[in-house]
This record gives sequence, C-alpha cells and structure tokens, in this order.
Amino acid sequence: MTIASTPSTSATTFAGTPGDVPIIDALAINTIRTLSMDAVQAANSGHPGTPMALAPVGYALWQNVLKFDPADPLWPNRDRFVLSNGHACMLIYSLLHLSRTQEVDKSGKLTGKPAVPIEAIKAFRQLDSLCPGHPEHGWTSGLETTTGPLGQGLANSVGMAMAEKWLAATFNRPGFEIFNFRTYAICGDGCMMEGISGEAGSIAGHLQLDNLVWIYDNNHITIEGKTDLAYSDDPSTRYLGYGWNVLRVGDANDLDAIVRTLGVAGETKGRPTLIVVDSHIGFGSERQDTSAAHGEPLGEDLIRKAKKLYGWPEDAKFLVPDGVLQRFSDGVGKHGKDANAAWKTMFANYTKQFPELAAQLQQMWKHELPVGWDSEIPVFPADAKGMASRISGGKVLNAIAKKVPWMIGGSADLTPSTKTGIDGNAGSFQPGSYGGRNLHFGIREHAMGGICNGLALSGLRPFGSGFMIFTDYMRGSMRLSAFMDMPVTYVFTHDSIGVGEDGPTHQPIEQLPGLRAVPGLLVFRPADANETAECWRTAMSHGHATSVLSLTRQDLPTLDRTVYGKASGCAKGAYVVSESKGGDAQAILIGTGSEVNLCIQVQDLLAKEGVRTSVVSMPCWQLFEKQDQAYRDSVLPPKMRVRIAVEMASPLGWERWVGLDGAVVGMNSFGASAPLKNLLKKFGFEPEPVAAVVRATIAKNAAGAGR
Repeated sequence: MTIASTPSTSATTFAGTPGDVPIIDALAINTIRTLSMDAVQAANSGHPGTPMALAPVGYALWQNVLKFDPADPLWPNRDRFVLSNGHACMLIYSLLHLSRTQEVDKSGKLTGKPAVPIEAIKAFRQLDSLCPGHPEHGWTSGLETTTGPLGQGLANSVGMAMAEKWLAATFNRPGFEIFNFRTYAICGDGCMMEGISGEAGSIAGHLQLDNLVWIYDNNHITIEGKTDLAYSDDPSTRYLGYGWNVLRVGDANDLDAIVRTLGVAGETKGRPTLIVVDSHIGFGSERQDTSAAHGEPLGEDLIRKAKKLYGWPEDAKFLVPDGVLQRFSDGVGKHGKDANAAWKTMFANYTKQFPELAAQLQQMWKHELPVGWDSEIPVFPADAKGMASRISGGKVLNAIAKKVPWMIGGSADLTPSTKTGIDGNAGSFQPGSYGGRNLHFGIREHAMGGICNGLALSGLRPFGSGFMIFTDYMRGSMRLSAFMDMPVTYVFTHDSIGVGEDGPTHQPIEQLPGLRAVPGLLVFRPADANETAECWRTAMSHGHATSVLSLTRQDLPTLDRTVYGKASGCAKGAYVVSESKGGDAQAILIGTGSEVNLCIQVQDLLAKEGVRTSVVSMPCWQLFEKQDQAYRDSVLPPKMRVRIAVEMASPLGWERWVGLDGAVVGMNSFGASAPLKNLLKKFGFEPEPVAAVVRATIAKNAAGAGR
C-alpha cells in the first residue's frame, strides 16, 4: 500500500513515496508535514525533518490503534503516547490539533477550549504559546509527559507500562477489566544512544512488559551528519538481548505495514516490542536525508518546493484542507469516544460491586490521600543514642505505605541499606506478580528516576531510593520530576562524610547544594527520628511537588521534645530547636541533619563560658523561603547578624542565610576514608572547633561595630 503525494487524484511520486493511499489519508498526512514546516519556519527555529518523516507513523498509530478520546484526554484507561524525541514536537502538536483534543485545566476539568488551537501552532516556540519548543506536561493538554532530554520519555514509558500492570493486578476483577491500556513511545537514534534507554529497555525486558511498544525512527541522521560518525549499533540485536520482540517496517510511508506491525505488537505476550521503522528525515524536501533537515527551518523556497511535490498550494500556510478534521473525528475521535463510553459504563457497575476499590481509585485520580493516612506515623521517645535517620525513615515509610495502598517504590539495588522495603505482604513487582509494591530497579539510577516519573504520571505515589552520592547519576530524571511537579519522593541515605570508611568516592559533598538549586524540588535533611517523621509527613502532603529526603547511615540522638522545639516546625522549613538561655542570643547556630545535635553541643559548651546562642534546625530551605516575613524573622531575627551554619557539605548557598557577617562550617574538599570519629576531628565537626568559629565571628562583629 502506498501514499499519494498530492491532495488530488493526479499523484506526483518522488523518492520513496508510493502513490495509492486514499486521498483523504494522504491529505491528513501531508497536513501534519506542512503544519510542521510552517510552524518551524514562522518561529525561525525548530526541527521540521522528523515530523515530516514520521507523519505517516503518527497518523497510522493515532487513527488505527491508539485508544484515546480527544474529548476526554485524561480518561484513566487511555493508551499513553510518548514522543521521547521531543524535538520533533510538531508531530504531536499537529496530532493534538487535528484530532481536536480538548483542553483541561490544572484540576483536570475540561475548559471547552482546544488543547492546541491553530493560533498556538502559528506561535510555535513563542512566549506563552501552548506549543513550546519541546513538549511540556501540564502546559499543553494531551501530552503525557515532558520530553526533550533524549531517552527520558522512554524511561517514563516503562513507568507507565509498569503502572498499568500494577493497576490491573490490584484493581481488575473478573468481568471488570478496568485497566488494560498500552503505552507507545516514539524514539530516535539520540534516545538509543543515551544510557538511560539501555537501563529502561533492560528492566522492561526483564519485567516482560508486553503492554509497551517503542517505535524507533531509523533515519541514519544526527545533527552533526550521518549517524555512522558515532553510532553503529544494531538496536534490533541489542533489544533482542534485552528480551524484547523486535519487528521492522521498511518504509515509514507504508501505512498498511505500520498498522499490521502494530497489530502484531499488540498480540505479543511476555515481551515488550521494538518496531524499527526506516524513514527519510525531511521527507519530500531537497534536504531529505541530510542533517540540514534536522534542526533548522527549511527556508521559504524549499518549503514551497516541498509543498509542490506534495501537491499543496505553494504559498498556503498553516492550511488544514476540508475533510481532514472530519477524518480524524471519524478515526481516533470515534474509536476513543466509543471505548471511553463503554469503559465508563463498566466502571459505574464496578463501583456498585466494589465500592471500596472504586473509592481508592477516585482518591488516587484526584491526587488525594486517604483519611488518616498519617495516623500511624510513629512518635519516637527521647534517646541519647537514637538511630540513623535511614532506620527511622524506613519505619515512617512503612507506616505511610500501610495507609496509602497506591504507594509503591524501591531502590537501585540498595534496599537493605536504604531501609526502604515495604514490609508485610507487599510483595515484589515481578513477572507473574505485578501486584507487588516493592520495585527492584537494579543498578539503574537514571532509569529509576524516569520510571518513577512514569508511575507518578499514572496516578501512583512512587518513591525511589539510593545513596546520596549517586544522585549525580539520575539528576536529569530528578530535574524533570521537579519540572513537572510530580509527587515523587526520593530517599537518599549515606548523606555525608558520615559514611566513614567508604571514603570520598561515596561521601557526598556538592550534592546537597546542587539539589537545592533545582526549582521546586523540596530537599529535606532531618535532624533526628521525629524530624524524619515530620519531613515524610510534609513531603507526602505536597501532592504536586517532588521531594528529597537526605538521611544518615550513622545514629542520631533523638531529641527530648519537652526540652527542645517541636519537630512539627519542619513543616515550615526551619524552626528554633533550642532557645538562647539567660538573655538574647549573641549568635545563632543553624544546622541541618546530623549537625543539629552538634550545634546543640556547641550551644552547651559556649553557655559554660557565658556566651549565649540559639540553635535553628533548617531541614528544608525551600519551605522556609515560602513562609511570611514575620515567621522568617522570628527564626532568624534581622538584628542578629552573627549566624554560623554547620553542615557536612559544600558551603555553597549558605551565604543567603548567614549573610556577610556570618560564617559557615562546611566541607571545602572531598572527604577521606576513615572511621567517622576520625573524620569529624579531621574536618572540624566537633564542638570545640565549631565553638572557636562562633567566638571568632562574635569578636569580628564586635570589632566592626566598634569602628
């Protein structure tokens, strides 16, 4: 079967273009191509070549296979479509426009407006356009995830496929197949080159995710030239080795072959499917099969020539011919509407027979937590020895997981160390037991983050854990978690030189300030077991924010809260944990995590000398910044300029809290391999060295005041 290159019956064929597809389908495909060319040209930036090449693939998938209702784009059992090579975003914007997908607001309600009006396409890549330069979830309705950093969408798609398996195993009942959606992702050579795709593909194969299909755009072109400059992999062989089913379509324009192959993928059991599609980047233009078609406008002259080859009015811009919108309405529109209506009828009957399960789903879809979800979070008694915050964190996690059935997660092969296993009969998520809540990501940190994003995008409350030092391996995924406001909780233990004998390779120094620099990311570093409980409570309460819990391997004393400030102050990001005794403070000690107890020891030491200090615990900078000025001033009085921050990490950023008159006791080098007590002495994290800094800072400010 071939594609007519013109909107009329007189087809003009050219390089690799067949010519006998129904005219209306040819019109629809070429509409996608021309919209993409026109939008990129109007913006004078963007990537026209891939949408031109993959227009038939996107069209065939949406019109013939994808279970998606444009009138209800958040329908829970819709198939997911992920454009992992997000630079080709005009493909998805065109599909959303032509299918007349409806806009939803932040609460998930339909607005009565189109998700992508033609005006948005005309304003492609412009400020506030609904068509930004790469797809942004939450900005443009109908987009399942944010893509752009290559490979991220593939990891997200694995998380979505895992979510479907878990939801089906947990909620489906005989006669009520509430969940059976599939996830489709389009990717290119860039996605395949990025390491995250290998991590994601490996675990997807292991988990036998037969509800997952990746479509690989095999165009042999990168920005720099031919792919053989740096890439000679055979993805078919590689993914066969991962346990995937691998299929091939020799011509991206062969609609019949695409639809047949997608059908085979849908019938495949026990394996995800990779479909390798041979395509021509910049299809139909004089830049076809060249890098020049990749990432720059074609130019008006070449666009006119391409349109002529398509049989298109050469000077028409943003043209949607008569009948194209109706064709989409008759295709994906009707199929999606019918499937959604049948599902809603089934779910109404399901609600009558299984009201408790239905109620859980409704809460999950609304991003709510069950009533009393935090009722079993423990309160820890004062204990001079205490416990590591990783241990108290594990106890709190389990108390929450007991009350939040859709909380699911695991670690990058470190659960015994991070203490993040869900106890009881939670089970492990594995082939044949997809209802397990303990995920085993393997040593795949980057994919773990991307998969957690996919789980969260599917309504679950996921967590991922590992050592703080390895956040560098997954930073790209974590950044997108925060960018999308996904309620993913990252639990990172072994958070300082307190790792001790493991040495500087495992001792995080610059990671904390790096994470704090990510907009919207809530970074918590609790001081004891009760702060750990409150930080968990606060993180879970923020249903549209990504959180990091920075926890220790070493024991932390559990403070006596009848003497010290209430740990509930964590909800405001910082609080006075120990007031000055005997008058106004001469200095404020600010600590986080394990260093709060050190600050209290310094306070006691200086008190014996008649030096008055207060101690502030600041577990979350970001939340403290959000408090009103009156509260911030109550914790850090503006008149008190002698402030000393103490944290076993890079001091970068602390200047905002200590000011020009303060000081920071931090790490200005990598750590060392030694028992913890030796490291604390070497790097000055003992009461006397810190007290000396306090004395010196007080003296410096007194001298300055006397001048």
